[in-house]
Amino acid sequence: MRKHTLAALLSGVLLAWPAFAHHSFAMFDRNAQVEIEGVVKEFQFTNPHSWIQVMVTPADGGAPKEWSIEALSPNVLGRAGWKKNTLKPGDRIKLLINPLRDGNAGGNLLLVTLPDGTKLGGGA
Repeated sequence: MRKHTLAALLSGVLLAWPAFAHHSFAMFDRNAQVEIEGVVKEFQFTNPHSWIQVMVTPADGGAPKEWSIEALSPNVLGRAGWKKNTLKPGDRIKLLINPLRDGNAGGNLLLVTLPDGTKLGGGA
């Protein structure tokens, strides 16, 4: 009986392992913070993570580049004051993020400043 219990427990841990990997923040540089400003292209208020697609014009005036900003779940964001219509396409916003370690255009949301000046945290 003891052997079966151990086998069942081990199987459960192994089957659940991918869920733990999903919540890694290793791709973000948690020691760096970057502020970007741009126009909302899309706001995906979805599980397991929300996403903000924002078009950012480089400081040198080049063509806008799409950034993908990961945020926490709607449940967590909702407790921080977010709603599914908090961000609308065309809104000009400022974002404080932990950038991606690989230098690509993306990051983890820390704070957003809305067009009216309201600041909302990323839920963490």
